[in-house]
Amino acid sequence: MNLVNVLLVGAGGCIGSMARYLAVISIDKKLNSAFPLGTLTVNLLGSFALGFLMAVLMNRSAHGLEWRLFLGTGFCGGFTTFSAFALENMNLFQQKSPGMALMYIIFSVAGGIAAVWTGVILGRNII
Repeated sequence: MNLVNVLLVGAGGCIGSMARYLAVISIDKKLNSAFPLGTLTVNLLGSFALGFLMAVLMNRSAHGLEWRLFLGTGFCGGFTTFSAFALENMNLFQQKSPGMALMYIIFSVAGGIAAVWTGVILGRNII
């Protein structure tokens, strides 16, 4: 185990988690919706960012591994949040809103895959 790599992931995760908190709170406060738009937004942005970063950083830098650990595993891992997604869906089902829960699941999964794909395509075309 490499301590520097662990610290890179931890530092990125710390920053990503704080960014997620601020983004979700800001979005949810501004839009005041029963639909969990804040979490959906950060998950889609994080998916795009991860795809983009992996395409840009893949074998292009002498420090590519360190940047992938800090930004990909750390920041994007802290920024996106599957556990909150699962909890919000459980809450929607318990609130007797299965249509909204299913819509959230579909948008999150399909949107996340589309966002990663878009990030990879854009990342590959930049370099």
